[in-house]
Amino acid sequence: MFLYGKNSVYERLKANSSSIKKVILETSFRAPHIETLIKKHGIPTERISLSRMERLKRAKNMQGILAEVEPFKYAALTELLKQGLTFIFLDRINDPQNLGVIIRSLACFGNFAVIIPEKGACSVTEAVLHVASGADNYVPVAMVGDMPCALGQAKDAGFNVYAATPQPEALDINKISFPFPLALILGSEAQGVSPVLEKYIDYKIRIPMYGAQLSLNVSMACTVFCHEICRQKKLLR
Repeated sequence: MFLYGKNSVYERLKANSSSIKKVILETSFRAPHIETLIKKHGIPTERISLSRMERLKRAKNMQGILAEVEPFKYAALTELLKQGLTFIFLDRINDPQNLGVIIRSLACFGNFAVIIPEKGACSVTEAVLHVASGADNYVPVAMVGDMPCALGQAKDAGFNVYAATPQPEALDINKISFPFPLALILGSEAQGVSPVLEKYIDYKIRIPMYGAQLSLNVSMACTVFCHEICRQKKLLR
């Protein structure tokens, strides 16, 4: 598995350097803050031409650096349930761009975890890690084989389950107080939240659209919801 791009590699060097097997730099690459960490951790390094690098990994915005790393390690849901985190359940999110942006946003807010299904959705791929720009080091991601079962576990652990929807009858996010611990379900943009998850939902919530009656994409919506969750959580401290 490859990480590529300066931010992705730099954050991994800071947070989990032992997962990096080798760093490959383009011949003219210069970034003292990165190169210093590579040397500090004694990570094998090779400099190669851009053409050779592009043969190793076909991707945009490599920025002259590749890191060969261990496969992504998913967290165990049972362990996350003990950590006082807010859960974001992603139901059938298939776009690596959206998953990467969501992970990056959650890292900025802090104290979130992501739960994704094993089938029918995007896993944490190289493309996701690139978009996340190192945020994967700060947001645990659990992959579960059965989303309804995972939601049931969360409810048994005392979590209140909310689901995002654009439906007008849903509760306005500006007019509710979130109870904690909290789990939020975000569904696919095309199909919304799966019907099989409905029985686990305590409330449905929406972001009011004061302008054009359109909708935000799932990663944008996640950022808005999680900003409000963090704001309310801070008020409770």
